[in-house]
Amino acid sequence: MTGCRLLALAFVCALAVVSSRARAECVETAPSGVDRPQLQDTFPSRGLSGYAATLHVVVTHGQGETVLPHGLGLQRESDSARDMKSAGFDLPDAMAGAGPQLSRLPVDPKTGRRETTVDLPLLALPDGPGRHVLTLPPLPIAIARASGDLVTLCTRAHVLVVDDPTASTPEARPLPNPLPRPQREEWVALKRALGWAAIGSVVGSALAWAVYSWLKRPRAEPPPPPPRVPWEVALERLYEVRHAGLLETSRFSEFFDRVNDAVREYLGARYGFDGLESTTDETLTALTRLPHFSVPMPELAGFLQQCDLVKFADVTPTLEECQHALTEAERVVRVTTPLVHDHVVASAAQVRS
Repeated sequence: MTGCRLLALAFVCALAVVSSRARAECVETAPSGVDRPQLQDTFPSRGLSGYAATLHVVVTHGQGETVLPHGLGLQRESDSARDMKSAGFDLPDAMAGAGPQLSRLPVDPKTGRRETTVDLPLLALPDGPGRHVLTLPPLPIAIARASGDLVTLCTRAHVLVVDDPTASTPEARPLPNPLPRPQREEWVALKRALGWAAIGSVVGSALAWAVYSWLKRPRAEPPPPPPRVPWEVALERLYEVRHAGLLETSRFSEFFDRVNDAVREYLGARYGFDGLESTTDETLTALTRLPHFSVPMPELAGFLQQCDLVKFADVTPTLEECQHALTEAERVVRVTTPLVHDHVVASAAQVRS
């Protein structure tokens, strides 16, 4: 659309330049001693009133020459424009999509010349209804040479027979309005909203992925609880043996065996050897090496040997022997319990009381 307006403007500029030389006629000018450009123009012989008829101009010129160097344009107050208007012609508005067209073909390699085509639509506007014969006056076509000289060529005068649009239509009626042309407007607010929404979705997705990854990150396992001290485990197992109902059901051998396992496991965990897999002699040997052992060794040896008789010699203990063995086992555990633990237990008991 801008190119059409430039074409119309340059065309009128050409008209204005030539009109300064002659008011009612076109005068051709060209420097002497140069090849003159060739101009061919065609114009329809018949047309309709209010409709455009196109003036087709073909200019064959040298490679360094430019047809209408300033583009096409029109000064409606110029002499040539007024002459064309008085002849019943006018230029349509370039903004309406019917402006002049200018096209250039490539240089012919054989002749070294090129062709420039100018299509100029002209509205036929007779003074009244009916058939009219209009004469299009010669129009100037400016050509600029590489040296800066200006060459002016003139089109031929053309006769146009103009009829009314409805002249051949019986009982003609007014035509309806043309179909509406779509008008599209840039919705800036929606475009910005969609842009921000796209950015927000990308940022939100990245943030959600980061939060998800942070929540699913490998975490350090909590440290295991500290191992229970051997004397607590031993007293707990002896407590379970006391309240397991073995004595009430006369299961004396099982009772003696569970007391024996609790004491042996305790001694091994307390002093650093495998008490359950050690024999009585191995257990006594390991305990003899200790610098300080609170239980007299003969008493512990008698207790362990009695347990071996019940376990390996199928000796059935009495109820009193079972009760004595349990009391002796509890005494061994309590006597060998560290004094620091006794102090802590006593302090905790005082706090609870």
